[in-house]
Amino acid sequence: MSSLVIAGAQWGDEGKGKIVDVLTREAEVVARYQGGHNAGHTVVIEGKQYILHLVPSGILHEGTLSVIGNGTVVDPSAFITELDELAEQGIKVNGDNLLLSKGAHLIMPYHMALEASTEKKLGKAKIGTTGRGIGPAYVDKALRIGLKVGDLLFPELFRSKLESALDHYNEILKKICDMEGFEPQAVYDQYMGYAQRLTPFIGDASIAVNRALDEGKNVLFEGAQGTLLDIDHGTYPYVTSSNSIAGGVCTGLGVGPTRVGKVLGIVKAYTTRVGSGPFPTELTEEIGARMQERGAEFGATTGRPRRCGWIDAVALRHAMRINGMGAVALTKIDVLSGLDELKICTAYEFRGERITDFPSSAAELEECTPVYGTTMPGWVESTKGATKMEDMPSAARDYIAAAEEAMGVPIEIISTGPGREELIILKDQF
Repeated sequence: MSSLVIAGAQWGDEGKGKIVDVLTREAEVVARYQGGHNAGHTVVIEGKQYILHLVPSGILHEGTLSVIGNGTVVDPSAFITELDELAEQGIKVNGDNLLLSKGAHLIMPYHMALEASTEKKLGKAKIGTTGRGIGPAYVDKALRIGLKVGDLLFPELFRSKLESALDHYNEILKKICDMEGFEPQAVYDQYMGYAQRLTPFIGDASIAVNRALDEGKNVLFEGAQGTLLDIDHGTYPYVTSSNSIAGGVCTGLGVGPTRVGKVLGIVKAYTTRVGSGPFPTELTEEIGARMQERGAEFGATTGRPRRCGWIDAVALRHAMRINGMGAVALTKIDVLSGLDELKICTAYEFRGERITDFPSSAAELEECTPVYGTTMPGWVESTKGATKMEDMPSAARDYIAAAEEAMGVPIEIISTGPGREELIILKDQF
């Protein structure tokens, strides 16, 4: 039995989709454990681009079972749209290669309405969400008034739970948000229509994944977003609404901790974040704009521009620790070609003191300024498409070594371009 967790080590958008796609060659099951369709994984195969949101990247490989776990939240309309888009691109999707957990919670129309209203009322203090209803769906899960994917299989149960939820939400929408409520019959009819399409995919994710492990199959656990967006360990409140760290595998898929093997952290060769929140190494002028343009740093799901900055080893050491990351895949090294010099943040200045541990609150992080303990020359040569370390400029090799030392975890994969074959594999992961 071999299992591998792929987890983002920054604020998401690290390039997890490509790494999952490459490692899926050795996996027979790829399982997504948290988040919703606010995620976006871009995979390029033979020059053709595939953008995935909720469906695991394993769907691009024949003979691989892709699993969407109970820790996710699912908008049926968006899910069906994604299935249709994959089919249009020639990707076979059916109940044999894609399983949707009965225990995943449904995103409902009132979740999106409430989130839009909340963000509007917050004004400048808004979180910067994608507006997809993700957070409110997780709120309902915690309040124990949520509707699950499995409820779609029992129409009368679904109707009863829906009516109860709307009694609660329509009052909030009308009195607090100054919005019209939702008519129960219309929502019921809409979701029963979705049920017809989703039924062939619905099953028990925990049984499927554990059975695969029992049979000695390689299982890849796929996370969305990144460590610094984790609801418990990220830069709260500027975070997502689920546990994006490796520990989310256990709760999000019903897999015991003793069955979780190696954790591979995905680290971009620089840092980006989307939305609001503190970002110590952010570059707001020419270099940051250059990274954004060359790295195509715009959200795969929303198109929102990503803020860019130097790599932050303080934040990365935090990610390595709480995930138990045993190795790193370094992505987008090609974006740094042509810069005169490169910097690595190794500590922060906080209220006159130098600190090397990541602050536990966003308010503290907001006061931190980066200490660039490593400054080194850049390189002019293109690294795009390199497949061996000896193909890399010496300055690029030096930068990789410096990043590895600053993180304290070995770099075992280096992505040198967006394509599936554009990478250097220093050590097999399974």
